[in-house]
Amino acid sequence: MDIFLWVLALLMILVGAAGTVLPALPGPPLILLGALLAAWIDRFTVISGLTCAILSALALLAMVVDFVSGSIGAQRVGASRQAIIGSVIGTLLGVFTGLWGLIFMPLVGAAAGEFLARRQILRAGQVGLATWLGLLMGTVIKLALVMTMLGIFIASLLID
Repeated sequence: MDIFLWVLALLMILVGAAGTVLPALPGPPLILLGALLAAWIDRFTVISGLTCAILSALALLAMVVDFVSGSIGAQRVGASRQAIIGSVIGTLLGVFTGLWGLIFMPLVGAAAGEFLARRQILRAGQVGLATWLGLLMGTVIKLALVMTMLGIFIASLLID
């Protein structure tokens, strides 16, 4: 049974790592759940409760970064409420439109929302670009946090 649980834990961690860049998958929470399962398998002897607490804090931070990164970029250029709503809608639509949709739909959504609010095409482009850059920076930060989570998990397995 332990082998099955270890395979499940590692699968959750691998899918979570992929989910770091794919918004359809909750990356950091899956990594955390996989690490918690791995810790539970060995009754928290190899992976301690402290390690699990640190991984939990990093996962929470990664989720917060993911949630606010696009809106921070939009707010820095004074985006309208419609632009922020457009960015969220664009992100959701991007999940269903493949890789290019994932990359560019938040930009298109924010620009469309800003254009509907102010009817200025140049301003809409600026807001769309700022939103997209915020999302890009958020993804980079989230990747760094996830890599830190993975490093801590692997180190806890190797340093016994």
